[in-house]
Amino acid sequence: MISQTYNPQQKLLAQYASAAVIGLGATGYSAVRYLASRGLAVVVMDSRTEPPLASEFKREFPSIETHFGEFSEQAIEGHALVVASPGVSLKEPMLRAAKKHGAHIVGDIELFLQENQKPLIAITGSNGKSTVTSLVGEMCLAAGLKPLVAGNIGRPALDALTDKYDYDVAVLELSSFQLETTYQVPAESSAILNISADHMDRYDSMGDYVLAKARIIRGAKRAVLPRHEERLAQITNVNEIFGFELEQPSSDNDFGVVKKSGKRWLVKGKQRLMLLQDIPLIGLHNVKNVLSAFALVDFLNIPLDVLVKAVVNFKGLPHRMQTIAKVNDISWVNDSKATNIGATATALNSLEQKVVWIAGGQGKGADFSELKSVVNTNIRQLILIGEDAAKIEAALSGLLPISFAENMHDAVALAANIAIAGDIVLLSPACASFDMFRGFEDRGDQFKRCVEATIGSASATTSGATPETSFGGTL
Repeated sequence: MISQTYNPQQKLLAQYASAAVIGLGATGYSAVRYLASRGLAVVVMDSRTEPPLASEFKREFPSIETHFGEFSEQAIEGHALVVASPGVSLKEPMLRAAKKHGAHIVGDIELFLQENQKPLIAITGSNGKSTVTSLVGEMCLAAGLKPLVAGNIGRPALDALTDKYDYDVAVLELSSFQLETTYQVPAESSAILNISADHMDRYDSMGDYVLAKARIIRGAKRAVLPRHEERLAQITNVNEIFGFELEQPSSDNDFGVVKKSGKRWLVKGKQRLMLLQDIPLIGLHNVKNVLSAFALVDFLNIPLDVLVKAVVNFKGLPHRMQTIAKVNDISWVNDSKATNIGATATALNSLEQKVVWIAGGQGKGADFSELKSVVNTNIRQLILIGEDAAKIEAALSGLLPISFAENMHDAVALAANIAIAGDIVLLSPACASFDMFRGFEDRGDQFKRCVEATIGSASATTSGATPETSFGGTL
């Protein structure tokens, strides 16, 4: 039985002499390093008999007690502070038992926020958060600031504290799993970029998923939100809201797009920011990503020319609408990071060219009928691979031509035979990758290798005209 009671008015680590860390992935490892450096006794548990980092961990921390293998409720008894890795569900019986007995369960982000003293920008969303987080980091760098880009991207946040990393502003990408174990996020600005069904194998309902995402705006001074997302309108409790959408702003705090003298401009209220055509990233969804990045850094008062230059120089991230080759006027685009329906729907909606679409993998309990709304005459052919290919075919049967392929090589070869000049061959799976690949990165890399083998090695290309870098002024 745990007798210690958590006091929210007192710093977290000051109340505990020991902690149990659940999960020995990169995040759990960073939590152990941090807690040990702060003088806490630590015990580590992982349901895997041989966690990938176990050998390295034993070399660095030979005296720390470990429990590998099936979780045991008895093993966690007596631990008042439990640090759960994002990959471990709070529904895990061992964690439920610990909470019932009075344990305080947090994640690495809560520990980071307890100590962080620098301005914080926090970003979540079903899709696009890595792109926006990286772009915000680049904007800060261009302004001469030293950003910490961490969380669900880059280095674990706690490593920055353990290693005494010098930074001026923290830019954190936060997943719903990380937010579940975070009490509040005292950010200068927090963004929820979008909401679409994801991780429905972990959440009981879409409402539970939305509530997990919404924790990012608890304690925030400013919220950056899509303007027409009704599910977020009812749970926003911040003083200042910046809305964004691909339309004319409705207030001075809104970011949007307007057409002036035949050209489309990104704007804040009536202030021109930059020409839409100067954005090097593919797809209208990336215009939204740029708008949200402008909104997130607004409080820093960075000169507009600096921000525009950062956007123009930002080429995006691998596996996120990445053009890997263009041969015979056919573009091959790697969107392997689209591991859910929302990401793929966004990708398809953002393209005006004819598309040969490669999809499939592990659906994570998703309802593929939600893809019906994005099926249109622009999709020349759907090529399905992976574990849930038949489920996708059943959901979309009769709406578009569908073929099956045994593997990525066959899918690429089939696409090469179908696509004609002006088309885009798009890998946007709408599924997780672990049925056939080590992860979405491996899936995207294999797609690239198969493309090169099928059509011949070609240099990656970027879309859009040469940037005019026009900006500033009012409409």
